[in-house]
Amino acid sequence: MSRVKRGTTSLKHRKNLLRLAKGYRFGRSTKERMAGEAVIHAGVYALKHRRMKKRLFRGLWNTKISAAGKASGISYSKLMGNLKKKKILLNRKVLSQIAETSPETFKYIIESSIK
Repeated sequence: MSRVKRGTTSLKHRKNLLRLAKGYRFGRSTKERMAGEAVIHAGVYALKHRRMKKRLFRGLWNTKISAAGKASGISYSKLMGNLKKKKILLNRKVLSQIAETSPETFKYIIESSIK
């Protein structure tokens, strides 16, 4: 049986792993075992924070809507309840953008939800 040399697979694995760990500090960018651990942890954090970003943005939108509503004399919960009752189907992202960019339009939306 002929001899099989397997160095290329290991080198490819090591090269790809260190490429993913490029820019990390100290041994995490140069040592294979430390780099592997760092890359795995980085992936976990990336997933968790992608999910968390959605949560944070929704909170920001709620705050913007609440501030604009308070300026018009209505609380956030009353505003959202009125919008739901009147079947005005604007999501929080759009409402916050309207509140930020054109307050007159937002005031009109509030008035139409109260009537």
